[in-house]
Amino acid sequence: MVDPVDTAREQIDAAHEERGATDRWPQLMAVTVSVLAASLAIAELGAKSSQTEYITHNITASDTWNAYQAKNLRANLWSSQATLLESLPNATDATVQGRVKKAQSEEARMRDEPASGDGMKQLMAKAKEEENERELAFHAYHGFEHTSSILEISIVLASVSVVTRVRPLGIAAGVIGLLACGYGLAVLGHFV
Repeated sequence: MVDPVDTAREQIDAAHEERGATDRWPQLMAVTVSVLAASLAIAELGAKSSQTEYITHNITASDTWNAYQAKNLRANLWSSQATLLESLPNATDATVQGRVKKAQSEEARMRDEPASGDGMKQLMAKAKEEENERELAFHAYHGFEHTSSILEISIVLASVSVVTRVRPLGIAAGVIGLLACGYGLAVLGHFV
């Protein structure tokens, strides 16, 4: 008795051997999938790098704004001290006037200290720059994630093309993959 499973396997093997020598489509799609997978890996590296950069800039901006708030609190304390000293009955005394001037100069130093770059004015500029860098990293991350998603779709289309031997799917996979790579390169050039 002939086993139908063995017969089917023999017929499939014979068809593959017959077509294997003439049909280069599976090999072409294998190379296409390999290139798309390598591109996907590179896009994922870009996404992870941009995500890390986003987190770093976010933390730095937050720390800088915290330093700004601390300086603001100290500046307000110095201002209050100067106001209080000026309201004393002996405010015209030289010692009190010296303390008022010191409090006012410390308040001014808290608000603007270009020499060390540590005044409120300088901290605000640093924090805003970090926020801008954070936003660029955020957009780069999303650009790389979109690239990765499109490349994954291309890989699926190429794989389906091999299994079903529907060549338009493979061609679509290649074209979509090329467009995704172009988009990834545009993201890299624009944001990084």
